Amino acid sequence: MEQNDLQELRELVSFLKDNGIAEFDLHRGEQHVRIKFAQPAAPIAFDPAHFAHLTAASHVAPAPVAAAPLAAPAPAAAAAPAEVLHEVKSPIVGTFYESSAPGSAPFVKVGDTISVGQVVCIVEAMKLMNEIESDVAGEVVKLLTENGKPVEYGQPLFAVRPR
Repeated sequence: MEQNDLQELRELVSFLKDNGIAEFDLHRGEQHVRIKFAQPAAPIAFDPAHFAHLTAASHVAPAPVAAAPLAAPAPAAAAAPAEVLHEVKSPIVGTFYESSAPGSAPFVKVGDTISVGQVVCIVEAMKLMNEIESDVAGEVVKLLTENGKPVEYGQPLFAVRPR
């Protein structure tokens, strides 16, 4: 890992801690960074422009945070206003499925408008297919996990722009 990448990761960790963000995933090509702190998560203001300065690296792993405080990155000149997104989280440990059967259409996709109580996916646990319902009405902005991949209790599955 390059020194530049380590510095950017330290700045990201510092930003997340300063803003009380308990969990964060970053996907960029084949690069995946997941940061999770042991504190309760709350709805957060998410500003994608703030992370635009991060460069892609072949591999990024969590690094120890320096004891000395780090300088905050300069704000983007024409930054978009922060957007509050709600995370639909997994209520159980299991395997995430976006549709009811292989080859069928997903329950929801990015851009869909969903309502409270609408089934958004299935999490299989111990050979039982558990329908996961949305706890918020709004627009699906991002799928936060992959079809057929294991998920943990409380892991974000979808980012939703509440209405």
